[in-house]
Amino acid sequence: MENLKDIVAPFYTQCLTVNADTKVAEKMSQILADSFQSKGSTDTKGKEQLIGQIQFFWKLVPDLKWEIQEMIQEGNQVVVRSLASGTPNGNFMGVETNGTKSFKTMTIDIHTVQNGQVIE
Repeated sequence: MENLKDIVAPFYTQCLTVNADTKVAEKMSQILADSFQSKGSTDTKGKEQLIGQIQFFWKLVPDLKWEIQEMIQEGNQVVVRSLASGTPNGNFMGVETNGTKSFKTMTIDIHTVQNGQVIE
């Protein structure tokens, strides 16, 4: 069975984590299928919407880091438990920070991989 973790991991290390060596839109376009959908608690984003959101976060949180804690593959899905952290330079989730407040939060995501790309 193909190791789908190798397809998903760069999404965290090269796209979600701010990285001077990465052109985020280009890398995300390689990893995410054109039909990609990010299903959140209140809405669903397409590929271009998510790329725009991540580009915005890179500017807002210049030290944004997503550390993979655990990855589990089951069939064509990969579950990722990660730790996101950073120090926003402006309003972040309704809180004014101006670079004075950092955050750290645990995330759990389920990715579906098809034909070598993430579709969900």
